[in-house]
Amino acid sequence: MQETAFVPGLAWTLPFAAMLLAIALFPLAAPDFWASNLRKLAVGAVLGLPVLILYACFDPSALAHAAADYLSFIILLGSLFVISGGVLVTGDIEARPSVNTAFLAVGAVLASLIGTTGASVLLIRPLLATNQERSHVAHTVVFFIFIVSNIGGCLTPLGDPPLFLGYLLGVPFTWTLRLTPHWLLAVGLVLAAYYAVERRLHAKETPTALTRDRTEIRPIRITGRRNVVFLIAVVASVAGLGAPHRELAMVLVSVISLAFTPKAVREANRFTFHAIYEVAALFAGIFLTMLPALGILHARGPELGLVAPWQFFWATGLLSSFLDNAPTYLTFVAIAQSLRLPPEVVGVTHDVLAAISVGAVFMGANTYIGNGPNFMVRALAEERGVKMPSFGAYMLYSTAVLIPVFVIITLVFF
Repeated sequence: MQETAFVPGLAWTLPFAAMLLAIALFPLAAPDFWASNLRKLAVGAVLGLPVLILYACFDPSALAHAAADYLSFIILLGSLFVISGGVLVTGDIEARPSVNTAFLAVGAVLASLIGTTGASVLLIRPLLATNQERSHVAHTVVFFIFIVSNIGGCLTPLGDPPLFLGYLLGVPFTWTLRLTPHWLLAVGLVLAAYYAVERRLHAKETPTALTRDRTEIRPIRITGRRNVVFLIAVVASVAGLGAPHRELAMVLVSVISLAFTPKAVREANRFTFHAIYEVAALFAGIFLTMLPALGILHARGPELGLVAPWQFFWATGLLSSFLDNAPTYLTFVAIAQSLRLPPEVVGVTHDVLAAISVGAVFMGANTYIGNGPNFMVRALAEERGVKMPSFGAYMLYSTAVLIPVFVIITLVFF
């Protein structure tokens, strides 16, 4: 007799809702309390403890699977964070709107080649250095998260974790190239929106700031080039190895990077572990408390009435805005497979898989917690003195800029 999968009651989603509220409200209501990563970890532990006990008693395999996913997630982010922190890009070019827009466009390409995390950590420091003379910088970081940390990563399975899981599921490696039109349209529209906003805010800079930006120019120089090789090694391990060898390889390469990168390079980069510690603390609580929400969704997904590609695009995307987009992707693929659609690829149609893939990757940009690099980029920017929008203010940005883009994507492709 087949064992019935454990499905918790709807009330068990409350710890996850409380975790989201804590992330949104504590920075505003209790900034001194929330500044400590240990306190962030403690909040996640308190909210996650009931879920931990529940799954330890009724579904320990799901708990073990979530722990393994979290460990792989943090090792990947941590290795890319450590290695890219050993690449020092010095110099200061003029932060004109065209220059910043080109910066984001390059990041969109790199995101699909070395992953959204690798591209984000590699490029955010030189982007901040280029804009250090200006007073209006936060909007550039927000659009950086939109494009480099999320939308840019949909062209290869290495670009974003959901697509890599799809590759492991049986999606051909080159299948994601089908998403090139979606990528071009989304990146083009968001870059156009950024250029319009950037021109307006650039015009509001003081004459003193603009003069400093024009005169304090130094040629671009890259130090710590061996870390680029280490970065490629991490990408190769993700593409070619399975667990646990993949994780062991990433840890080994990170240790080598720490050992052989001159200390002066990391000091010049203002490298600290604070940002990755913050991500690790927050996502420990997120991965644990989201278990009931994912379990309910997986069990009751077929009851949602999803049939058309546009429905899968929005359902996958909106949930990927708040749940981790990798398990959300797998859940909606499973829902689509249960519909007995024409089995064009992994048991579903090309259009439905494209909708799920694009929704998971693109809409991870809707909130700070939609994708791992988002919080990391925010933390790095705040370390450099940039006053970033709160959780809610960031969502106002994403609603104003991204939702119209996603509506256009829907009308054109789904």
